[in-house]
Amino acid sequence: MPSSRRLLLVAGMLIAAAGLAGCSTTIHLEPADDANDPACAEVSVLLPDAVGDLDRVWTDAQATGAWGDPTVVLRCGVEPPAPSTDVCTTIGGVDWLVLDQEEERQRLVTYGRDPAIEVIIRRGSEIDFRTVVEQLSTSIRAGLAPATARCTDRVPTDDSTDENTDESTGDGSSEG
Repeated sequence: MPSSRRLLLVAGMLIAAAGLAGCSTTIHLEPADDANDPACAEVSVLLPDAVGDLDRVWTDAQATGAWGDPTVVLRCGVEPPAPSTDVCTTIGGVDWLVLDQEEERQRLVTYGRDPAIEVIIRRGSEIDFRTVVEQLSTSIRAGLAPATARCTDRVPTDDSTDENTDESTGDGSSEG
């Protein structure tokens, strides 16, 4: 191929790549207070390209992830929660405090892990909540040290008695 044709081809590819990059959206998020914790970097690099049917979108904050437009948002480095009377459930091998539902979103925070991770899922979205949390739990288990505390007062769900899918209520407690 003559060098002028090669040059035109390369120039065309660069223009196309620049055009595609201009189409991508970056979501503005506020990082958590401890987003610079090295464990958050470990989790960040392990986050999936998609959760459920939602593709990952890029964020402008350290130790965050977003999927959809964003329908799901993750922030690593939030304050680890103290024992609580909030509902606590184990999904994908990670204990989660299920915080009070808000009108437009549901918030969960990992329990027994430091740094803690917050996940916010927009309500009303047609997504499989459990699948999303299970996929994120895989990255959390791989990136963070094992939990130092667990949910207590476990009540088995109707469909399973497996510890990784038990529903839990009550306060969390430290277990060694």
